[in-house]
Parts: sequence; structure tokens; C-alpha cells
Amino acid sequence: MTDHAGTRPAAWRDGWDEGADSLFAGREPDRADEPEYRTLSYEVTGRIARITFDRPEHGNAITADTPVELAATVERADLDPRVHVILLSGRGKGFCGGYDLGVFAENSGGSGERPGETTGTVLDPIVQARNHNPFANWDPMADYAMMSRFNRGFASLLHANKPTVAKIHGFCVAGGTDIALYCDQIVAADDTKIGYPPTRVWGVPAAGMWAHRLGDQRAKRLLLTGDCITGRQAAEWGLAVESAPADELDRRTEDLVERIAQMPINQLMMVKLALNSALLAQGVANSTMVGTVFDGMSRHTREGYAFQLRSATAGFREAVRERDEPFGDHKQSRPGR
Repeated sequence: MTDHAGTRPAAWRDGWDEGADSLFAGREPDRADEPEYRTLSYEVTGRIARITFDRPEHGNAITADTPVELAATVERADLDPRVHVILLSGRGKGFCGGYDLGVFAENSGGSGERPGETTGTVLDPIVQARNHNPFANWDPMADYAMMSRFNRGFASLLHANKPTVAKIHGFCVAGGTDIALYCDQIVAADDTKIGYPPTRVWGVPAAGMWAHRLGDQRAKRLLLTGDCITGRQAAEWGLAVESAPADELDRRTEDLVERIAQMPINQLMMVKLALNSALLAQGVANSTMVGTVFDGMSRHTREGYAFQLRSATAGFREAVRERDEPFGDHKQSRPGR
């Protein structure tokens, strides 16, 4: 055999789909019929799968489509032998501004989802708006059935075999942090606004990842106040692996994912699985369950109902302004500072 691995320089850098001895030789899939997505875009360039939130006019706010489409694209990348690393980012002014909460807070009942797929399920906005009626009974398990499915979709980033990297800029707040914190690596622009202001009223981080990523005291420092930090401070605290000036963020992130992409896929998988075993042993699944239950409870306390009723009468933006102004950080880039 003249073309064995020992005759080629650095043959271990061949991709899973490269070389005559590849497991996938001659098995090129048909990629002509590419699926379309409502909340994000997907493409593969070289060895990098790029998932990009694509609702910039809405701050890339989370809808019922988001976790389904995110999980589907993560699975596409995980199965694709060309892909070594998955890069998640957001189009427009920021990464993700959290959940599209107007439908619940203002009881508007509007929906941009696929009616045939969500109507009459726990993901139906009308169903959840009814379950958020301050003057009716609340079914906590209908709430949990909805939110646990959001978390399941977001957690695909943690449980994917291949490494996931989040590139965050502008803002990564509220439910947007539930997504980013499930990634294996976070690279942030220095001026990114990162935090979970809804802990001030009407929210608890459902993903439950803050203490696992930041440690007890720093997680509590942010969640006991609802304060945000910048991308630079996130890197100093260890929440992000690094930060960069906004105009250098793309280059710095590309440098990282290109370095990861040079590694053999099986090495990447083994390293991630080995390190995830320690993370999961800390009780990530339990933290997620508790966070999801308490998130539902926070929307159905006396204070939570007061916030919701204020949103219904004065509008969600006004209620958020009233929530944040006493902390001195309404619409500021560095809340709590």
C-alpha cells in the first residue's frame, strides 16, 4: 500500500470526508434541497458550520421556532463530516435580546409561528397567553412543558458532539444568555451588554447555567441585582474566553474557530466529552429543571402579575423602563455602573 498515512505529511489533519481511506469516501450526500428557517440562517464554509440568528429587526428575539431550528441546525452540523466546529452569532445590532415577551406580557395573543405545527400545543402563544392570565388559574406544568422545550433546543449546543462557539456583540441579555452560556466557548465584543435583568421581576434564568460558568458568588452578584456586565468584564470573570474591540471581534473569533478546525474531529469529540463529564457531574440538568420551574413561578407571583398588568395597560417597554430605572441602567450600555 503506497498511500498509507505514514507516507503523507501530517495525515492526521485530513478531515473525516477526505482521503481514499475515509469512512465517507464515495458517500457524498445530496445537499440540493436545503431547508429554510424562519429565525436563523445556516451555512458551511470549509470546516466551520455557521448558525446566525436572523431577526435583526426584532433584536433576534426568541420565538417558538428558535429552539426547534437551533437544534435542527446543530444536528445538521454534528452529522456533517465536513464540519469540525460550530459558530453561533447574531445578525444586526446584537446577538440576542431574549424572549419575544410581548405576547405574554401584553396578552396580545399574536403569533408569527407556523400555525399548523404549534396551534393547540403548549407552544401555542394563545394557550400560553391564557395560562398567563392573572385572573385565572395557572397550570405550572403547562408552563414547564413549554419552557423545558426551549431549554432542550438551546442545550443542543452543550450536548453536540462537536465544539460550539458563540460570538456575541451588542447585547446578549435575558433569554439570549440561556443560549450563549450553553456554548463551549464565548468570544465577546468589549462593549457587549451581558446579563439577566428580568431577575428584577418576572424571570429566573431557565437554563440554570450561570453558576456553572461563573461560580457561585459572581453568578449571585449579577442575578441578585439584575445588573449587566460588559464583554470585557465577562472575559475578566471567565464567562467569556476572550473579548476584543468590536471592530476586531470577527477577526479574533475567526482565528479561534480556524485553530479549532485544524484539529481532528475525533480528538475534538473526545476532549469535549471528557470535559463535559465534569460539567454535567456538577448537576447541570438539575439546575436547568429548578431554574425552569422557578422561572414559571416568578411570572405568577403578586409582583409578577403586577408587572404583567402594567405591561398590558402601559405597554411592555414602559414596564421595562419602570423596572430598570431605579437601578440607573435603563438603555445604558453598562447597567449598574
